Amino acid sequence: TTPERDPIEAITPTVQDHDWAKNWWLPRHKAKLKRVAEGDVDLLMIGDSITHGWESRPKNRKDVKGGKEVWERYYGHRKAVNLGYGGDRTQNVLWRLQHGEVDGISPKLAVIMIGTNNTSALDHAKHTALGIKHIIGELQTRVPETKILLLAIFPRGIGPDNAKRQRNNEVNE
Repeated sequence: TTPERDPIEAITPTVQDHDWAKNWWLPRHKAKLKRVAEGDVDLLMIGDSITHGWESRPKNRKDVKGGKEVWERYYGHRKAVNLGYGGDRTQNVLWRLQHGEVDGISPKLAVIMIGTNNTSALDHAKHTALGIKHIIGELQTRVPETKILLLAIFPRGIGPDNAKRQRNNEVNE
């Protein structure tokens, strides 16, 4: 088979099924469904562990403020919901959107940063970009009044010759 005819993982909605995520991923999804069902959501933050981290405090570091304090101070009063899941790739976000995470709400803004875990697996840059476009399309269909802010993928790896860094740059372009 040619690569053009192979299924593109980045656009195929998929539940996160890695062993390390089995104990927390679906329970997190169910908790987010419950929160979204309550309504009163003005801001969505959608992504992977970088976004997920806004809900946590650094382990064993009481001297350092974590994402949780920043989230509560700057986003909590904005009726924000954190839809970031550690390890997620574009296909996982698509699955979550298609399985209720934005049902019944009409937020003012959705902020998206996703794709670094696709590039970590060294998916083709064009496939990762296509996955991101599909996420935007899902949001435009499901929450059409919501403005979307797409953030670039952060640099990854050390040095400009790092394959993951180069792949993230290609996706961002």
